[in-house]
Amino acid sequence: MSGNSPAARLQQLFEGRRLTPTQRRIAHSMVRRAGDAPFLSSVELAELAGVSQPSVTRFAVALGFDGYPALRKHLREVAPGGPVTGGEEDAHNEYQQAVLGEIENLRHLAGLLADPGPVERAGRLLAASRPLLVLGLRAASSQARGFGYFAAKVHPDVRVLDEGGSMLHDRIDAARRAGAGALICFALPRHPREVVDALAYARAQGLTVISVADSAFAPVAAHSDLLIPAAVGTGLAFDTACAPMLLGRVLLEAMCDHLPDAQARLEEFDARAAARGLFVE
Repeated sequence: MSGNSPAARLQQLFEGRRLTPTQRRIAHSMVRRAGDAPFLSSVELAELAGVSQPSVTRFAVALGFDGYPALRKHLREVAPGGPVTGGEEDAHNEYQQAVLGEIENLRHLAGLLADPGPVERAGRLLAASRPLLVLGLRAASSQARGFGYFAAKVHPDVRVLDEGGSMLHDRIDAARRAGAGALICFALPRHPREVVDALAYARAQGLTVISVADSAFAPVAAHSDLLIPAAVGTGLAFDTACAPMLLGRVLLEAMCDHLPDAQARLEEFDARAAARGLFVE
């Protein structure tokens, strides 16, 4: 997102704060609805974030304000937007609204990528790590497996960690002994405690942790050296993760840029696949 956008200014207000999980949820909801945030009542914000009204008041106090009215006044000064009118949104059914919500998430991601620095840094770290660890549990396991599948076509040693349990730390140890320097984590709600513990352990062992998370305020933030946020859609019974998936592909592209033999490996794979008749044309 643009550094001068209402969403960016809101995020700057929250960054570096020690927020509880409930407060991070409120902050995330406000960033996603940055244009509306300065005009929402505490009750409306509570409903939007799925928390209690007193939680919104405590959130404002945690940010250093006397109460929610003082926070809202501040927001109108530093992140002015404009309330969204019903009209067009109300004309769409719930399925269309879910799709439109994901389109908005992708727009936010496109704005964030206007500064390519973090992605380029991540690409260098991923390319240099031999082996490369890819972590994602529960809801994020498909993101980790997808990233690992494509990464293995160009990277010489990719190890996907998509199952928790007592072996997780052992596999981190084994990769570290083999020379691993980085771990990329896909972290989506609800955030498993095992993922947070695994990242803390990985960093203690000297690994650099790169996280793709649904918010800059996600629980994994405290254990990440580099976190790039990509929002999930919450309009359906189960969250949708188009933006995190696309960000994963962007990171793969950045990694390929730092692997000089990436194109040769892809061409070699295509030749083998053709010889084996692997795909139906």
